Amino acid sequence: MAADSALIRHLRRELRAAADPVRAPQMRAYMKSTMPYYGIASTPLRAICRGVFDAHPLPSFEAWRDTVLELWRGASHREERYAAVALTGHRLYSEYQVLEALPVYEEMVVTGAWWDLVDGVATGRLRGLLERYPREMRRAMLAWSRSEDMWKRRAAILCQVGRRLDVDTDLLQRCIAPNLGDREFFIRKAIGWALRDYAWHDPAWVRQYVSQNVSKLSSLSRREASKNLDKALTKVSRGAHTMSASSTPGKPGRSPDSSAS
Repeated sequence: MAADSALIRHLRRELRAAADPVRAPQMRAYMKSTMPYYGIASTPLRAICRGVFDAHPLPSFEAWRDTVLELWRGASHREERYAAVALTGHRLYSEYQVLEALPVYEEMVVTGAWWDLVDGVATGRLRGLLERYPREMRRAMLAWSRSEDMWKRRAAILCQVGRRLDVDTDLLQRCIAPNLGDREFFIRKAIGWALRDYAWHDPAWVRQYVSQNVSKLSSLSRREASKNLDKALTKVSRGAHTMSASSTPGKPGRSPDSSAS
């Protein structure tokens, strides 16, 4: 492996120096983590990561990939895994967001196997790859949505959170469809979250989707999806009024395809 051991040693020194033995067990209990914590809050953790990563620029995709994996696999504390996720998205490595990175993210999702690790990968790294490689990532996410691994299915459902009006609604429906009957909390919550996020940008679509699938969606998914619909409808209506006043042509609406679910 081409991992940068100096970066990893430096990071661990900084994490040990910032450790809070009082906070650590509280964080571990809250997250129900089998892995211990150093007890570092998110803001100082981000600052530590930025300083260390900036001090150790990685010269190639292989060095970046292997350093991420070495840090992830060898983590003794959960903050080291948070740091590995942060390294995948560090500004120096935007050019490494290529399809060859997908196996790295897949490993993180499968072995991370908890929402605090999986969701950042899904809504950050997977979303970025989907925007850059829509055809290939669409195929991959559809496969993930039917995986035996629950966390891959959650990641597929969430991979478009934050895309605003660029959400591929057909992909969203098709990732949700094989999971509609799943009784797992984290899948039901993911469905609701993905729909709630898109509702801020196309509430009419989400309302129609929920209506068409009311007997299939769990009560949790329906509740989450509908949580902000009225506010979102008002917001979009005001925006549409402003657009019409300026005579700017709008984009045609997209209706949910009930056959996809």
